[in-house]
Amino acid sequence: MLAVSIICLTSQVNVFAQETAKFGVILPFSGENKEIGEKIRKGCLIAQDKLNSAGGFTQGIYAGKKLELIFVDCNSDLAKTAEIAEKFVQEYKYTIILGGYSSSSSEMISEVAQKYRVPYLCQTGSADKLTQAGNDMIFRLTPSTSQYTAGLQDFLLCVVKPQTMAILFEDSELGESSYKAMKTFCDANNINIVFEQAYQANSPGYNEMLLSMKLTNPDVVFMCSYLMDAILLVKQTDELGIKLKLIAGSAYGFGLPEFPKGAGRASENVVTTALWAEDVAYKGADEFVHDYKNLYDDSVTYNAAEGHALVEVLIDVLKRTASSSKEDITAALKATNIETVFAPIQFFNFNNYTNQNRVKTLMMQVQSGKLKTVWPEVSANAKFVYPIN
Repeated sequence: MLAVSIICLTSQVNVFAQETAKFGVILPFSGENKEIGEKIRKGCLIAQDKLNSAGGFTQGIYAGKKLELIFVDCNSDLAKTAEIAEKFVQEYKYTIILGGYSSSSSEMISEVAQKYRVPYLCQTGSADKLTQAGNDMIFRLTPSTSQYTAGLQDFLLCVVKPQTMAILFEDSELGESSYKAMKTFCDANNINIVFEQAYQANSPGYNEMLLSMKLTNPDVVFMCSYLMDAILLVKQTDELGIKLKLIAGSAYGFGLPEFPKGAGRASENVVTTALWAEDVAYKGADEFVHDYKNLYDDSVTYNAAEGHALVEVLIDVLKRTASSSKEDITAALKATNIETVFAPIQFFNFNNYTNQNRVKTLMMQVQSGKLKTVWPEVSANAKFVYPIN
């Protein structure tokens, strides 16, 4: 594999003066999101090295060059993320911005993209407004928060048929978007929200909130949390003896293999929305999973698949663009229509979204300590367990 560049920005880059075509990727490799940043990077590298091992670009304006991704650590810091995005455009003259992780960090990048009219290819951030409210320079390959829960919502209507629900969500752009999406679903389907509360991320404990929720006796609790909070919430729910028909999580923390490992028996039968699974039938997914497991002593997650798809789309765009200008790259992005290991990628304008990909979502359930796809049944590799208590 090529040497990996994780740098702080110090000097200007001219793509055509280099033997390789260099493009920067903003990701967290330190701070609270460093593990996810590393998974995304690994997915990116597999796609990059597949191109380069075949000789690099054989067509388009970069024909004869290999791809070299420059990974820049944003330290899981929003101000740092915005600073890097600004340098990418102003000092390094990149005509496409790549990366980001959380919705908040993706929003920082999107503001720079809009300001300078440079396209931003976003592979992870999911807050609805990223591709709404006139943000026409953001091209998002992952679904928005409102689309995230489609598989779970279908399961709720077909199987659970709850009358009441509690919603616990992180006090952030991501959490607020998830809450609003689930509230809209509940209102449309006569599901009474008996408890709703935002919480501060990375708090030492949530017993008070959980005990208040217990008093309302909901059929289902829906939690929108990143990994450490997801683990703590279900562990404390179990410790407090709170019995529910269903505990459902958003994909963000609940969909990672580290969730059942960290939460142990408290995670058993918890369900989560899911964007991707190792056994999906997307083009190249089997090869990607095989390569990832051979190269890294690490679990294959949807974040890694998103990273691979990010580079797949970049390569496709660079093969088709008429020039390296931001205008031509934007035009090539708009014309994208490819299959990737993560999902088919095509950017649509619909329902107040602009340049938004559509992705079918799954539902997974922790069974015997492993996340297994259980819904929809046509895609399932295990039978769902319901009720869980």
